[in-house]
Amino acid sequence: MRSPAEAAERQKAFIGRFLGHVPHLAALGIRYRAHGPDWAELEMPYAPQLVAYPESGVIASGAIFSLMDTASGLAVVMRMAELQPHATLDLRCDYLRPAEPGKTVVGRAECYKMTRRVAFVRGIAHDGDEGHPVAHVAGTFMLTAAA
Repeated sequence: MRSPAEAAERQKAFIGRFLGHVPHLAALGIRYRAHGPDWAELEMPYAPQLVAYPESGVIASGAIFSLMDTASGLAVVMRMAELQPHATLDLRCDYLRPAEPGKTVVGRAECYKMTRRVAFVRGIAHDGDEGHPVAHVAGTFMLTAAA
């Protein structure tokens, strides 16, 4: 039997491998930051290719959505404590303000409820101050392996 510390290291390694093997996420620069038993936190460093409006330096909303979809899906994996097939059923993303140019965007999502077939998530994206979020998400994931 693995210790909790060993299990956490295995989960961290899994998340790192997952992020490195998905070309879309690698192109966005999304990387691991932290995780817990029902949550995951990722970061997306500011980069010129993420900018939607060159005159303002504002990151494209689609990049932030991808960050939050990935963090949400990984939160579901953490809650299940194993990799099982699941898919985004619905993910609402409310953009509250633009991220400040030059700053890393952090996305943290929590899987707060799970039924036999559906996982429920919520989370925020911020650029350094959790109390002043860039976006808020709420969504559901379908557990596709559920019998």
